[in-house]
Amino acid sequence: MRKDGRAHDALRPVGVELGWKRQGDGSVLYRAGGTVVLCVASVDDGVKEFMRGRGAGWVTAEYLMHPRTGPKRQSRDGFNGRPLSGRAQEIARLIGRALRSSVDASTLGERTITIDCDVLEADGGTRTASVTGGMIALAIALDGLRARGVLKGRPIVSLVAAVSAGVAKGEGLLDLCYEEDRDAEMDANVVATDTGALVELQCTAEGAPVSRAQVDGLVDLALGGVASLVAAQRAALAGAGVDLAALLR
Repeated sequence: MRKDGRAHDALRPVGVELGWKRQGDGSVLYRAGGTVVLCVASVDDGVKEFMRGRGAGWVTAEYLMHPRTGPKRQSRDGFNGRPLSGRAQEIARLIGRALRSSVDASTLGERTITIDCDVLEADGGTRTASVTGGMIALAIALDGLRARGVLKGRPIVSLVAAVSAGVAKGEGLLDLCYEEDRDAEMDANVVATDTGALVELQCTAEGAPVSRAQVDGLVDLALGGVASLVAAQRAALAGAGVDLAALLR
């Protein structure tokens, strides 16, 4: 039994508050246990120069942590001469890659959809929460484009979600909180589709190398969690009145 009473294969409680910001083309306050991320989608006409003339759009993401997500205040990245941390850039790229994999860019026209992920409270799994909540915000923004009649077909190839898994004291655990992640012998972040296809796998042994069987076990554990998270995404979008059937290919 884990500190919070969960079974080894149980997710932390998930919460989704839609329309959290009046501005933006889709917004979600996403909770995974003690981790809280505000995900806001913004649609802008035009794409960067490397995409111009292709008739296709682009999905990208940015990621920042509020200065007081932990026990002590941290300076804001990008303020007062402090550069954006390498960690924030790496996570933003992960979120962008994950969400781009869910969309057929040719249906967007030359538009850019940016998903801003701001971590308000952190207790492990901030990048996976950003992907899962960001997918909801993205789908709401795409539904808005559909309602305007500007899409060139159904844009969503598949829903994507993400979750962590790790090995602690020899046992595989799903959806690690901070303490579990800190003490894990191995941890993984898994991004996958609603059909269980892998989009991205980040996996690291924190001490001694681990066996292939343990890695496979973590992936299986995570895919079970992703299936539950996709179900939560679908329920949230249905509650928001999003016509998901009209968006999915």
